[in-house]
Amino acid sequence: MTDLQSALATLRRPSLLIRAARFGMTDYNRTRTLKRLMNISTLPSPKHALSALLDAEARLEETRQSGDAAYSVARHVEVLIALMSEARLFNSTPQSV
Repeated sequence: MTDLQSALATLRRPSLLIRAARFGMTDYNRTRTLKRLMNISTLPSPKHALSALLDAEARLEETRQSGDAAYSVARHVEVLIALMSEARLFNSTPQSV
């Protein structure tokens, strides 16, 4: 199991966030969403996207748990949608050894 897969396997979030993200996965547009969330012009590989999204999600989770007023549940759900969709893409593509 890779580091990314183990990080995804151990990720625990409130069920309401996860359910909202699952609903949003049907409308996920990789090109539009990753460019906006990651502030990039060219799309990264699913592996690199997952790594960046895991970091962004960890920061959002830390903000959520601290009770910071700057926390955005909408942004957190957007990042979780992208994270879950990229994980699905990563797991469905053959990995080079």
